[in-house]
Amino acid sequence: MKMRRLGLLVIAVAIFAGHSAAQSITVAAAADLNFALSELAQEFQAARGTKVTLSFGASGNLFSQIQAGAPFDIFFSADEEYPRKLAASGALDAASVRTYAVGHLVLWVPTAAPFNPNQLKMDSLTQSSVTRIALANPQHAPYGRAALAALEHYGLKDIVSGKLVFGESVSQAAQFVHSGNAQAGLIALSLARSPAMVSAGKYWEVPQEAYPELRQAVGIVSRSTNKKAAQAFLDFVLSVEAAATLQKYGLTPPVQP
Repeated sequence: MKMRRLGLLVIAVAIFAGHSAAQSITVAAAADLNFALSELAQEFQAARGTKVTLSFGASGNLFSQIQAGAPFDIFFSADEEYPRKLAASGALDAASVRTYAVGHLVLWVPTAAPFNPNQLKMDSLTQSSVTRIALANPQHAPYGRAALAALEHYGLKDIVSGKLVFGESVSQAAQFVHSGNAQAGLIALSLARSPAMVSAGKYWEVPQEAYPELRQAVGIVSRSTNKKAAQAFLDFVLSVEAAATLQKYGLTPPVQP
């Protein structure tokens, strides 16, 4: 009898362990989503009971980690190119890949800056008080490539090249300018709208024609063992309710081509 009870207990524990594993997902997410996706993950976790672990970084670095077999369930990129490449190689489920938002670039300066970026616009970067300009590393980060494209668009790349300092991701670039280690930054609107950045500075939104459109895509990792929970989270982020949260942080709905 004791052996039978012990056997049933072992089975019950195994079933519970399997259930628990299915109720936990790990998400690789572009750094510009730090605040928006954290908010959505909390809402999803509260509503569904599924634990969502978020790992933020430059999209290119996350791309490399997924290629190398990192145990992620979903990948939210700050562009469409990285998910497309992963889907083409079989690392992402091609059928799951969706464009979930369009990101926007801003020029952010601290409140104490002796000029108004909404008046000077990109000429803010040529002011003598600006000795360092923070942006994301263009080798890894779509927002870094967008920032360089904007500098080229306005004919400023060579003029300010000596002032540029690169963060590993767009959130690190935002940290540089927020902490005073840079006097201006070309960062994501989604970070500029975070409470900490709103209270510490002001920004000018760089016109869309100055850089390639930041269409941001997502996909489920092929080797994920939690695809049902991953799909549920992806469906939630793509929902009308979640769109309102994304828009609050300046991540606008994509127009499908």
